[in-house]
Amino acid sequence: MVNRTGPPPPGRRCLEPSGDPMLAARFAVPPLPRLRVHRPALLSRLTAGARGPLTLVNGPAGAGKTMLAAAWLAESPVPGPAVWLTVEPGDAPGAFWAYVLEAFDRHGVKLATAPGRPTRAAGVDRSFLVRIAEGLAESEQPVVLVLDQFDADCAREITDGLQFVLRNCAGGLRLVLTGRTDSLLPMHRYRAAGALAEIRNADLRFTVAETRLLLREHGLELSAEAVRVLADRTGGWAAGLRLCALAMQAGEDPEAFVREFAASRTTIADYLLTEVLDAQPPSTQELLLRASVTDPIHPDLADALTGRDDAAWTLARLARANAFLEQVDGSAWYRLHPLFAEVLHAHLRHRHPGLEPGLHRRAARWLAGTGRLTDAVAQAAAGGDWQFAAGLLVDRLAVDRLFTGLDCERLTRTFAAMPQGLPGAAPAVVAAACRLAGQDLDGCVGELRRADEYLDESAAPATRLSRALVGARAGRLSGDLAATGQAVADATRLLDDCPQLLPGRRPEIRALLLASQGAVELGAGRFDRAEARLSAAVEACDGPGTEQPLCEALGSLALVELVRGRLEQAAEHARGSLAVAERSALLPPRAAGIDHLVLAGVATEHDDLATARAELDLAAASAGPLPEPVAAAAAAVIRCRLATAAGDLEEALAEVRAPGAAAHARRLPRWAVDDLAIAESSAYLAHGDPGAALDLLEAAACDRPEHTVALARALLAAGHRRRAMDLLAELPADAPISTAGRVRACLVQAQGAAENGSAREARRFLRQALGQARPQELRRVFVESGPCVRRLLRQDPQLARAHPWLPSGGAGHPARPGRAALVAPVTEREVEVLCQAAQLLSTEEIAAALYLSVNTVKTHLKSVYRKLSVTRRGDAVRRARDLGLL
Repeated sequence: MVNRTGPPPPGRRCLEPSGDPMLAARFAVPPLPRLRVHRPALLSRLTAGARGPLTLVNGPAGAGKTMLAAAWLAESPVPGPAVWLTVEPGDAPGAFWAYVLEAFDRHGVKLATAPGRPTRAAGVDRSFLVRIAEGLAESEQPVVLVLDQFDADCAREITDGLQFVLRNCAGGLRLVLTGRTDSLLPMHRYRAAGALAEIRNADLRFTVAETRLLLREHGLELSAEAVRVLADRTGGWAAGLRLCALAMQAGEDPEAFVREFAASRTTIADYLLTEVLDAQPPSTQELLLRASVTDPIHPDLADALTGRDDAAWTLARLARANAFLEQVDGSAWYRLHPLFAEVLHAHLRHRHPGLEPGLHRRAARWLAGTGRLTDAVAQAAAGGDWQFAAGLLVDRLAVDRLFTGLDCERLTRTFAAMPQGLPGAAPAVVAAACRLAGQDLDGCVGELRRADEYLDESAAPATRLSRALVGARAGRLSGDLAATGQAVADATRLLDDCPQLLPGRRPEIRALLLASQGAVELGAGRFDRAEARLSAAVEACDGPGTEQPLCEALGSLALVELVRGRLEQAAEHARGSLAVAERSALLPPRAAGIDHLVLAGVATEHDDLATARAELDLAAASAGPLPEPVAAAAAAVIRCRLATAAGDLEEALAEVRAPGAAAHARRLPRWAVDDLAIAESSAYLAHGDPGAALDLLEAAACDRPEHTVALARALLAAGHRRRAMDLLAELPADAPISTAGRVRACLVQAQGAAENGSAREARRFLRQALGQARPQELRRVFVESGPCVRRLLRQDPQLARAHPWLPSGGAGHPARPGRAALVAPVTEREVEVLCQAAQLLSTEEIAAALYLSVNTVKTHLKSVYRKLSVTRRGDAVRRARDLGLL
């Protein structure tokens, strides 16, 4: 039951030393609200704290301090008789102690030693305090005194007296203080002695689960996402949540309220303006209003906005006073409560119309001067100064941040509001980059042409270099090797002219250029040179900020190795790329995706078709709507081979023809177009239509050795054995052909020899094929070669036994029984995420449970999918259970 105080005994009139009657309301424990959330953990902490001399409940207005203390007295075990007193800021020492003693009387606490009553402030002398301490020391049980609203503005004499009594009462007093600020008691001494229990604002904030309970108490059932958004918007502030709940009760659509509510147009604004802003002196109010345009706030930035020099002291004071402003992780920066910032911002516009844009521009220049580029760009944009915003990104050689890095989403969102057609090279270059980030290649090219109208040799090197960087990326995505090469050459020439690129600085730019050079070489089919450039790009990625270029370079390097048939190296680079993405928690849409594609290609060559399909799905989810043309072609080839393995000719043809139709627009490299044709011809051969395969390859004539092998294979299937053998015989021994192509050539020759009745020759070519395929375990090429190869192996069981890496039962069985093994070990953190997923928690709930960001959880889940060869959460849980991981 809540302790309540009654009226004074009949005939006794209680007066303050001033002669005024005492206010009975100050002795009463506040009644508990009808709708509230039980918070047992905090109540337990209060109970534990009351075993010691001092407990502090500290938080801003509306944080629930008083309600928590009242609920504790009502619902929890208290070590002795409890006394409640609400303190008023203007209490003089005599009045304060008179109220304390009256509170003792009204709550039934009788001191063994009567201290008397002070009749004036001077009556609170050492003798009076000694009598109180002595009376408490002789009490059978400690007295629990709750002083509500006991803040730093209480008179020094009061806190000194309390400190004296607390120190000399021999444990007879347990003091519980609630307030917005720390009192003047020597907290550090109690803290150092382990005699202080503290419940701060971070403890008082409602969690997402408590927010859900509070809403239910108000009869509101919202979706998990709406509850999370509401908890985020209010920062768990109890009063804000209650005001929102009441507003939702009065509305028709609570979910819409959460999506659309503006704090400045609700009763929350009245609360914050009255309780927090109006309580500050005019100069502090002005500082808060002006500083509300930025987040976070640095004292020097606030001084720049006010033109004064008192921000450091004022902000520190506000933070200590819990005035909805807190210091960020012990740094020099401060952050306003999100709702308070919103209300202040709206109030600034009302009180000072037209001032806000100028403040944003001033903030932009201060932030730019301190190197906070993204914040500076956002402030300049908010102030409508697009020339300064675009100029910053170009002058600092940071246009790549629109594609990579943790700030790319924020930057692209900021520049999405930039007006079209702004004059100048910098706005045009930034607009081109934005178009490219939005997958609008034509729009990007148009903006680059507009930028060129402003650029000549007299233009700043940084502007020309930024233009070249965007041009190189656009060239890669469009498959325009000439444009890419020219842009890379221009950029490389300009590198040394930019003082921003002193040795050791901005390594990601050099890495991006090397990676672009590698892309040019790959497109041209010069794989050795592509490997060299990409390896150099990997070497250049050293230090923070290079994670995205490193992922891209490793992914491209993996693709080069896959094309060359070096599967082990390809898989190693691909896994390296994934590991970097996992460590740096790159956003999934910005991760390369090519790493999964390469792993799919490796799995296909190993005839592990289930893993190949899973990796392809992950690649499609990661790469975004516009992968580079070479990667798109490789994906089409792999999908075609998988569809062929499944006996679906129609799907196989659809896969390879889609990239081919776009070849003119995307300028697909010739070797990639040929790979598509070879995959299509293989689909026809598997379907028993060698004529279609032959017609296709003859129509798409190409001098690549792989094309010659494919043509020979089609000729042999069509009954033109002699012509097929002649073609292969003309292939030079040192022809630049992939390992898989060379193995396939041997298998075609083995089949031709077998058809010609030369069993000995057939076995010789078969041994050659096995010897070349063995290091990389190229199983799929044997499966695709058809029944003749299987028959040859069955005729030579000793040879088949010498190659146990072949599919079970010898070559010819398209898939191994059972499920694929783990691609890589699952880490301990990934198992923790899986355990949460097994409990059907959402991604957001998993993040909250494991104290991770949502993006980190997504990254862990993506990695788990890859390692377990699945594409969905439910499949991952089932697969993990099958493997004994859960």
